[in-house]
Amino acid sequence: MTVETEIEIMGQHLNERIKKIFGRSLHIREVDAGSCNGCEVEVNALSNPIYDIERFGLHIVASPRHADMLLVTGPVTRNMELALLKTYNATPEPKLVAAMGSCACNGGIFGNTYASGGGVDKFLPVDVYIPGCPPRPQAVIFGLMVALDKFDQKIKRMEVKA
Repeated sequence: MTVETEIEIMGQHLNERIKKIFGRSLHIREVDAGSCNGCEVEVNALSNPIYDIERFGLHIVASPRHADMLLVTGPVTRNMELALLKTYNATPEPKLVAAMGSCACNGGIFGNTYASGGGVDKFLPVDVYIPGCPPRPQAVIFGLMVALDKFDQKIKRMEVKA
């Protein structure tokens, strides 16, 4: 199976799940918490004509107030910690947080130093981890599918509480 075919199949499945859960597209706010920009290049690649994730119902948005999910890259640097927390607080409930890349998952090569607090889960509740340095577009799409399962569970828990 070619990469293009694999992405097409995964993307169609993702689109069906998004439409079922949201009835519209999934809005993602990408947050660079101090990365080397390798993961950002992959996020940008998802928007190019080869992958074109918008056809699968995924939209990168500029404001956390319009987002359903935060896609966080990089270790959380001391300089970006407050901005990340403000972005998280500005995102409406229910929300998802995905840690994309080795650095966001566990601090990566930066670890926990004077300049870096390590992985995102030390600062925010992470719903899904997308490992890799940087993760391939297929891994990102798969991670988003896993995140949708988590989102479905969150909605059900909120309905039970209400």
